[in-house]
Amino acid sequence: MAFINWSDRFVAVAAASALLASCGFHHKKYENPISKDTQQPDKVLYDKAVHDIEHSRYEVARITLNTLINTYDTSEYLAKAKLAIADSWYREGGAHGLAQAEAEYKDFILFYPTMEESAEAQNKICMIHFKEMEKSDRDVSQAHRAEGECRQLLVQFPNSKYAPQAEQRLREIQEVLADGEFKVGDFYHHKGANPAASNRFDYLVKAYPLYSGADEALWLQADSYAKMGPRFRLKAGDAYTKIVRDYPLSSYAQASKKKLKEMELPIPEADPVAYARMKYELENRKKPNLLSRSTSMFTHGPDDLYRAAKSGTPPMTPVTPPIPASVPIPASAQPGFSGDVTAQTVSDSSVLDSKPDARLSSQPSGQPSSGQGASASTETKPASATEQPSSKLQENQPPVTNHPMPPAKKKKAKKNKKKEKEQQQQAAAAAAASSGTTSASDTTSNVSK
Repeated sequence: MAFINWSDRFVAVAAASALLASCGFHHKKYENPISKDTQQPDKVLYDKAVHDIEHSRYEVARITLNTLINTYDTSEYLAKAKLAIADSWYREGGAHGLAQAEAEYKDFILFYPTMEESAEAQNKICMIHFKEMEKSDRDVSQAHRAEGECRQLLVQFPNSKYAPQAEQRLREIQEVLADGEFKVGDFYHHKGANPAASNRFDYLVKAYPLYSGADEALWLQADSYAKMGPRFRLKAGDAYTKIVRDYPLSSYAQASKKKLKEMELPIPEADPVAYARMKYELENRKKPNLLSRSTSMFTHGPDDLYRAAKSGTPPMTPVTPPIPASVPIPASAQPGFSGDVTAQTVSDSSVLDSKPDARLSSQPSGQPSSGQGASASTETKPASATEQPSSKLQENQPPVTNHPMPPAKKKKAKKNKKKEKEQQQQAAAAAAASSGTTSASDTTSNVSK
C-alpha cells in the first residue's frame, strides 16, 4: 500500500486555492451598493468605483470616489462614497491599509452619526483590532483596543443589527484577556508568591465574571489566602462561598463545600440563575476539530475562543486592579481635621488683645506673648519720664512673631550687636580723649597768664 504524504497534499491544495483567488475567478461582492438605477454622472462614478473595489483595484476606486466627492459636492451619494473609500482600505488590508480604514471609519461616524452605516463602520473598527489579537500569553494591546471598540458599539448603537454580534465578540475578547490574567496568577501561585497570586485572581474574577476558568481562579485564590496565614481565613472562606453560590456545576463545588465545613463557615445555596447559565454553557460549548487544533500553533490569533461564554451580559466598565490584601493600611498618628472651617468679621479691634487666640498656643512657655503677658510685664515696671507712652512704644516696636529665629540669622544679629557696641565704646573713648585735651590746654593758658 502506497504511503500518502498528507502534508504535501495539504500544501498543494492551499497553493491552488491561493492561485485561484489571485487569478480573479472569485470576486467578493460589495456590501453597500446603491440599488437605484439611474445614469446620473455621480451614480456612474460610484458604480465604477464599486466595480473596481470588487476586482481589487483599490487605488483606482479611491481616485474615482475622490473625483465624485470633489466634483459633485451636493450629491446624494457623498456619504456612500466616503464609506466606500474606508471599505477599500479595509479590503486592501495590511498594517497601513487597516490603519487608514480605521481613520476613515471614524471620520464617517463623526460626520454621519445617525446613518445606519455608522453602526457597520464601528463594527468594522472592532473587527480590525479583533483580527489583530494575539494569543493570551502574548501582547494584549490589540485585545484591549478591540474590547474598547466593541463596548463603544454597544453603547452608541445598542439597537443596531450588529449589537448581538458585537456582544458575543466582546465575550470572546474578555475570554482572551482573562486567560492571560489567569496564566500570570497561576505562575505566581506555582512559585509561592501567594499575595501576588491572590491579588491577580481577585482582579480576574471581578473584571471578567464570565470567564470559563473563573471557578478554578477562585479555588487557587482561596488556596493562596489559606497559605498566607490565619489573618486571611475569612477571605479564603469568601472565595469558597463564591464557588458554591455562583458556580454550582463546577468541579470544585463539592471540594469548596467540604472546605467551608472544615472552617465552620456557612454553606450557601446555589444561585438558580448561575445554575441555569452554567448548564447552558456546558450544553452549547463546541470543541474545535482536529484540523483546527493541529494548525493553531501556526496562527498568531487566540486558539481558545470556543471556551468563551455564549450567554450573560459582559462587563461594560473597566475594573481598577485592587490593592493586595497583604499590604497594611497606614494608620496616621494624628487624625486629620474633619469639621467645617468658618470665618467671621470682627468689629472690635481690641479683641485680639483681650481674648486668647490660636497664636498663644504656639508661644514658647518661657516668653511672654504680645497679649496679656506683655501688658502684665509693662505694668510692673515704673514708668520713667524718658519713656514713651505705651501706644507710641507699640507703634515704634516691630511686630512680635511667634516663629523662632533661625540659628544663622540669630548668630548674625548677635555679631552685629557686638560690633555696634564696640563702635559705641570707641566713640565714647574718642570723645573722652578730646575733652581731656581741651581741659589741659585751658590750664596751660591760665598758667601763662
